[in-house]
Amino acid sequence: MELGVFFSVVLIHLLAAMSPGPTFVLCLRTAASEGFGTAAMLSIGFGIGAMLWAAGAMAGLALLFELVPALFLGLKIIGGLFLVYIAIMMFRHAKTPMPEIDTTAPRRPLSAMRMGFLAFATNPKPAVFFGAIFIGLLPTDASVLSRVLLVAMIGVNETLWYLSVARIFSLPKPRALYARMKAWTDRVFGALIAVFGLKIALT
Repeated sequence: MELGVFFSVVLIHLLAAMSPGPTFVLCLRTAASEGFGTAAMLSIGFGIGAMLWAAGAMAGLALLFELVPALFLGLKIIGGLFLVYIAIMMFRHAKTPMPEIDTTAPRRPLSAMRMGFLAFATNPKPAVFFGAIFIGLLPTDASVLSRVLLVAMIGVNETLWYLSVARIFSLPKPRALYARMKAWTDRVFGALIAVFGLKIALT
C-alpha cells in the first residue's frame, strides 16, 4: 500500500471518529463525573472495539452482513438496547453527587475498559463506516503487513481522540461546570444516548 493511501485512510477514519455520537457523549460524561483515569480506560476500550471492527471488515464482515441480513439486524437491536440501558443508568443516578476523583476511582479500570469495548463493539455506526467506506478505501492488493499496521493505527486514532476528550472534561474548570449542572446534564446526555440507541435499533 502506498504511504499516501495509507495516511489518507487513517485521516478519513480520524475525521469519522471525531463525529459526535453515543461514544462521545459517554466519554465526556465519564470524564466529568469519574475522572481522567476511568475515562482513559473507557477510551482504550473504544480503541479495541475499533480495531475489532476494522479487522472484521478486512475479513469480509461486510459481505457476511450482506449474505445474512439477520446478523446485522440482531447487532442493531442488541447495540441499540445496550445504549438504552446506559441511558437508563444515567437517568437513575442523575442526582447522585459526583465522587472525589482524586481518591479511589469510582469504577475499576477493567470495568471501564469493558464498558468502552462493549459500547463500541455493539454500535452499528462503526459497522457502516468499516463495512462500506473503510473497505472502499482499502486497496485490494494491500499486503498483510500494511493491513495489520492499518488496524493498529485505527485503534490509536480512536483511543487518542477519546483520550483528548477525556482529558479536557476531567480538568477542574470543565468538571466544576459539569458538577453544577450534573442532574439535568446527565438527563440530557441520557436522553441523547437513548435516542441514539432507539434510532440504531429501529432504523
